[in-house]
Amino acid sequence: MSHALQNRSILVVEDDPRIAAELVFALEDIGATVLGPCATISDAIGLMARTAELDGAILDVNLAGELVFPVAYDLARRAVPFVFLTGYDRSHAAVRFASVPAFEKPVKPGDVADALAALLPVASRRSA
Repeated sequence: MSHALQNRSILVVEDDPRIAAELVFALEDIGATVLGPCATISDAIGLMARTAELDGAILDVNLAGELVFPVAYDLARRAVPFVFLTGYDRSHAAVRFASVPAFEKPVKPGDVADALAALLPVASRRSA
């Protein structure tokens, strides 16, 4: 059975190597192309600048003390859907992103992938 993220380019921004690896494995297992993982805002923005095809993203809210919102603003400007991961409660999300799905860690990577897939417009999904 195919998954809505199959053949999609998904950016992973996560500074915890274990969580990043779990996300990458889960995304690759369903057929997504993973960009990253990026552990810093500058790495994520740099990768995004070099990437023409970006379908979605998974963003850790706190990257070693820096909030990921500059990446989120850039994704929103490009109309790229994303979800947040956080070790904190929902109140740490910027008001601008109150409607963005947020998962409190620990997370099940499959649940995160499914939530991101639900945000993708059906018409733009690439076929296998």
